[in-house]
Amino acid sequence: MLEVFQYGFMQRALLAAVLIGTVTALIGTYVVLRGLAFIGAGIAHSSFGGVALGLLLGWNPVFMAVVFALAVGVAIAGISEKGKLKEDTAIGIFFASTMAFGVLLLGFIQGYTLDLFSYLFGNVLAVTSADLWISGGMVLTVLGVLFLLYKEFLALTFDPEYARVQGFWVSGLNLLFVLLLVLTVVLSLKVVGIILVSAMLVIPAATAQQLARDFRQMQGLAVLFGLISSVGGIFLSYWWNTPSGATIVLLAAALFFVVWGIRSLRS
Repeated sequence: MLEVFQYGFMQRALLAAVLIGTVTALIGTYVVLRGLAFIGAGIAHSSFGGVALGLLLGWNPVFMAVVFALAVGVAIAGISEKGKLKEDTAIGIFFASTMAFGVLLLGFIQGYTLDLFSYLFGNVLAVTSADLWISGGMVLTVLGVLFLLYKEFLALTFDPEYARVQGFWVSGLNLLFVLLLVLTVVLSLKVVGIILVSAMLVIPAATAQQLARDFRQMQGLAVLFGLISSVGGIFLSYWWNTPSGATIVLLAAALFFVVWGIRSLRS
């Protein structure tokens, strides 16, 4: 088992898994409690259009994914808040249109099949040192904002009306949360991919929700399940020679069903 740590690519993969497992689990607790699982999926899939555009123009695909996903997240928040459309309807529109835009661009891209496949389904073994530095900075940013605005986001999650009465800028907090969600999604592209990232935002937090007695405990358990899923998935994918992103998500799902089964039997 220890020979795994002799390889540089495995060291980088495990460190990336720790970063992603932590940040997706923490922000996932807010996503689950606020019922925003669909918006997480919508933002993740919208980044595909940015990745495809970046590859077509020869620009950094991750940067373009951030721009695309952020624009879609702000547009969804604006339309659902000021327009007559419900949030899930706005998400469905952008979900489909941005994916279609990305697929359209595929016809103009030559020689990038493997790159696109890794962005869609993840390839954590291809994480570079530069990726880790960028990911580390983005993770610190997300965690720092969540820590500094813990009280505000907590009020927004459980009682938005109370947050307004307390004088919190609810619209601004919602936009900031969308930004944090976008950064988290883009962080996870190399590890689990666009298709599977929404699962890591939901499954560890949903697993923790079944066991936790309060919000802080839910966050702690979510991080624990996120780390077990991401790090354990890396080891399993290495030993079984399976796709890393899919293995991580399936391990997370297995943990969820084990916890759910135990809870069901006890109740």
